[in-house]
Amino acid sequence: MISRVYATDTQSKSSDIAATVLAASSPLQILAACDAVESFLHKHTPDQYRWFFSITFPTLICKIFGFDESSSSSSAAVKSLSPSGWIDIAALSNDSQLSGRIFSLLSPTGVLLSSIVATDGLSLVEYVFPVERLPEWVRYMLQNERDSRVLSDLCPLFKNRLKEDSVKGSSFQVQLNVFEYYMFWFVYYPVCRGNSEGPQTVRVRRSRRFRLENWAYSIPGLSSTKRGMEQKNEGNLYMRLLYAYLRAYVPVGDVKAHQPYRSSLLQYSFAYDTPVVEKAEFLVNTLIHFWLVDNDFSPLPVNLCKSFGVAFPFRSVLGETPPTSGLGEVVNVFVKYLNLSSIASTDGTDQVDYTESPRWKVGGTFYTAQSRNAVSVVHSGSSWNSWIQRPLYRFILRTFLYCPVEGSIKNASQVFTLWVSYLEPWTICMEEFAELDANLGKSNISTLKEVTPSMQHGYTSSWQVFVLANYLYYNSLVMHFIGFAHKFLHTDPEVIVKMVSKVITILTSSTELMDLIKNVAIVFYSKPTGSSKSMLNALHRYTPSIREQLQDWEDGLSETDADGSFLHENWNKDLGLFSDGEDGGQKLLQLFVLRAESELQLIGGENLSQNLQCLDRLKTELCQLFGGPILKPMNTPETVQCEHLRDEIFKPRSFGNRAMVDIKYKGDWMKRPISDDEIGWLAKVLVKLSGWLNESLGLSQVQSSQDSPSWSYVDLSSDARSVCGPMETIKVVLCSFISWFIVLRGAGVRFMREHGFRVNLRVLASKKMVVVLLIIAAFSLLRRAFCRVG
Repeated sequence: MISRVYATDTQSKSSDIAATVLAASSPLQILAACDAVESFLHKHTPDQYRWFFSITFPTLICKIFGFDESSSSSSAAVKSLSPSGWIDIAALSNDSQLSGRIFSLLSPTGVLLSSIVATDGLSLVEYVFPVERLPEWVRYMLQNERDSRVLSDLCPLFKNRLKEDSVKGSSFQVQLNVFEYYMFWFVYYPVCRGNSEGPQTVRVRRSRRFRLENWAYSIPGLSSTKRGMEQKNEGNLYMRLLYAYLRAYVPVGDVKAHQPYRSSLLQYSFAYDTPVVEKAEFLVNTLIHFWLVDNDFSPLPVNLCKSFGVAFPFRSVLGETPPTSGLGEVVNVFVKYLNLSSIASTDGTDQVDYTESPRWKVGGTFYTAQSRNAVSVVHSGSSWNSWIQRPLYRFILRTFLYCPVEGSIKNASQVFTLWVSYLEPWTICMEEFAELDANLGKSNISTLKEVTPSMQHGYTSSWQVFVLANYLYYNSLVMHFIGFAHKFLHTDPEVIVKMVSKVITILTSSTELMDLIKNVAIVFYSKPTGSSKSMLNALHRYTPSIREQLQDWEDGLSETDADGSFLHENWNKDLGLFSDGEDGGQKLLQLFVLRAESELQLIGGENLSQNLQCLDRLKTELCQLFGGPILKPMNTPETVQCEHLRDEIFKPRSFGNRAMVDIKYKGDWMKRPISDDEIGWLAKVLVKLSGWLNESLGLSQVQSSQDSPSWSYVDLSSDARSVCGPMETIKVVLCSFISWFIVLRGAGVRFMREHGFRVNLRVLASKKMVVVLLIIAAFSLLRRAFCRVG
């Protein structure tokens, strides 16, 4: 038993170290604080850590991540990020010694994490995590007592961690041990950073010199500076820590690995080393819900919610909100690491059979009363992939759908990189993690070699199960990305064309892969013939799970008028990539090629020839994908009909019960989504009014300038007489004025038709224009008022 004097001495030393940590804001002070922390932990035994983790540890968390303490309680509630965080200081100072020292302190093999494990073994300390820092959907559930009581059953992340507040009574709070508490703050750090930075406005200007450089540089294969950017990201201290924790606590390697925690989690029985399994599940669940789910208005599978009688009203609360910005890079590392388990499974004899309903394959992340059994089912397939399928799909899709036109483009570029890397898990190699793995020591590098094949970099038949299990990523998500490409084509046609080309290149990279994607689309709409030898009939057993995934993964998602692309009335029920309908993939890609060619010609520049060559390569790839020319020969009736159909796809939404005619404007300016510089409701009204005027004046019909105008003439009667009298003179002058007005109007309308001009009132919806008109009106009223007074 610890004496009272010694306990008081421990408390005093913990307070002194907390003060040292709190004052550490320079590299030298941070190094000294790290030494003080490690020295204390080395000199004391685990049963003497209570005061350190009660006083010093919350302060240490705030200083490491740059959180501002809002209270002195052990919960270490925070307001926001400050630039004084040790991780940020290490990044700004570019001090390798400082980064290495902080990494050593927080390393899974360091004394701090070892002390945390020992403290949790004795159950010395327990923390309450602030409710306001939890994922958004969880915060809303905790506001209702009924939802709070079912939350621990719905989401295993909060199993045995959600308890009633002893002070407030009916309210619930999340109670965590030291390891869980630290990981919650570690995972929350990039979320808090993304929220504090907010949406960075990027004004889109139509300039030949304007390029989405940040976007292009972060997309694989789109920039020559790719390797330099990757090295910068790989050297990031937070990224190194993330990878270290994944390697230490989330096993994906072979069962023959030497370290117990690196043995395949998929081979564990739940009676053996249960804490290791639970720690891995906890970390994966935490990363999924803080990063991928967070503000999703449909956070859990629909069937799961129905089984508990829970209906989330999050759509009206969260709305069409994109995921937190800045998460693409860390999520990419997380997903790539988990997909190493897919590589391990393709090397073995046991593979995941996804013929059953996907609700049985959601793993411990989502399943409830039978979460343990559900995990067992997934683990028998040797893959973490089924844990992240739904949340990752919705994470990518919500980014594409709800990315603001004039918002930060960095987030969309990072998520695009995440998606294309997910489409090619067979390209993951040891070099992907070489820089990050070097920080863990030479003894751990051999583990990657056991997981990652050294020669396999292309699609083979062993990946068929993976593609079938993630088929929506290869079909439905491609369709949504085509809409995204149409929406942002005007920002930078060069980059958008390269992005579309990158996706199509992946789909056509292997004939076997392309045939598999096509055959699944075929059997999705057909019925089995009864012959078990047919390859198509063999794929029929996968269609029920794909159909259920389609309805579940896209639950509640819809495109709005602000999308500016196309409308799917039954978009969450069918696959459209190989559909030959008006809103099928071939027609939309055909329209994209036509628009891209026009946009590239319009911006011109020195790279015009190179850009057109890239577009030609895209046409070739599309011909390979669809098995025929993507564009019909010109000057044929089919071309006119095709143009009419694709124009119908992109026409503005209906006004009332009457569909408006197509409004074509140069640069397609009138069809672009509402920007931050416009008054939304006024812009919509003016667009519809412009469409009505163009229809009334006949400007919606294209008239060739070569057509000879038909001149009208007046045949005077033979009994014409001279004009006399003032009344008749006024009538003649008035009729002449009206006649000249009609002639001028007709000439003006004819001129607008020949040159493709249309009435455009949308410019009046600009906030600047409205402010100017209001100022003029106010000045006029004040002038009249002063004149009356004078």
